[in-house]
Amino acid sequence: MSNPLSKTLLQTRGAEHQAEAPIIAVQASRGGQTFAALTMDGELHLIPREGLRQQETWRKLAVHEGAISLAQGCEPESFLSGGEDGRVVETRADGTMEERHKGRSWVDCLASTPTHWACACKKEVHLYKAGHEEAVKGLEHPSALSGLAFDAKGKQLAASHYNGASLWYVQSKEARVRALEWKGSHTGLCLHPGGEALVTSMQENELHGWRLSDGHNMRMSGYPRKIASMSFTRKGRWLATSGADAAVLWPFFGGGPMGKPPMELARLPGLFVTCVCAHPTDDILAIGFEDGTVLLAEVPATMEDNAPGADRILPLCNGQRSGGVARGAVNAIAFTPQGGAVIFGTEEGYIGVVDLSAHA
Repeated sequence: MSNPLSKTLLQTRGAEHQAEAPIIAVQASRGGQTFAALTMDGELHLIPREGLRQQETWRKLAVHEGAISLAQGCEPESFLSGGEDGRVVETRADGTMEERHKGRSWVDCLASTPTHWACACKKEVHLYKAGHEEAVKGLEHPSALSGLAFDAKGKQLAASHYNGASLWYVQSKEARVRALEWKGSHTGLCLHPGGEALVTSMQENELHGWRLSDGHNMRMSGYPRKIASMSFTRKGRWLATSGADAAVLWPFFGGGPMGKPPMELARLPGLFVTCVCAHPTDDILAIGFEDGTVLLAEVPATMEDNAPGADRILPLCNGQRSGGVARGAVNAIAFTPQGGAVIFGTEEGYIGVVDLSAHA
């Protein structure tokens, strides 16, 4: 790792701001020109990529009475947020807002594509077509929902819940569902970018997966803590996760992950990884730790390329700011879809944005 006294990318290519409440989610817009950070108390912070180091361009909006979820909007420079108030609000880069959904239950999860978006409220998913005020259909589940995601082509919508997960076909006129069953509490989900697998985090410090070609079950265990964050690398070769004192990467090639050991990346002694996010176009992983440290690490092609001490790592920021002020655990990380910039948010309310492009 580089000299801790040298300046980090956050200092030389980025900007930082502290909100008044913990950051629960961050996103980069679909067009890649705007960032958003959502706080627990319902404030949405909008940051323009152009001139991001000019603090006067950052915008703070009161959107919800208690916030829970955040997603890209269907439009290039917009965001969807959901809260305890039962509302889904679309916020554009210029600060204009429109209510897109109003219900009686908390909006626990959100997901979107350029043509559709969906929100999860208790056991039901409401599926909307972009630009339409009425839901296309409601999708009922056996228990409360913990995760929601569209596949890479936007043709299927996945939801995790107690005792398994469900896959729905977006364009189907009938509410056709593929049930993926496994007993227990499933707390979140991640879809393979090539459509090969669906993986859920479990209450019992492990992962469960299904090979979608034949429904074969996969179990990935051995974590000292619960897995709060998962991300497939760009081509789906590795599934990166939090839950240990290094980023844990499971191989989804060569017959893996079953029967294959995971690879560990970017261990920091005495610190646990709290968040991971794969770069959209390169074999790079952003890794956030419980003290606020954020690193960029190159993902080796194979297990054999990951020799001890050979990690290629670049620090985005150290765990403490000048003066010894702690940033707090990293709760969320997101790259722009083009990969030229990254945003992260922490438990102590810090929002950091870094321009990674050559012209920065």
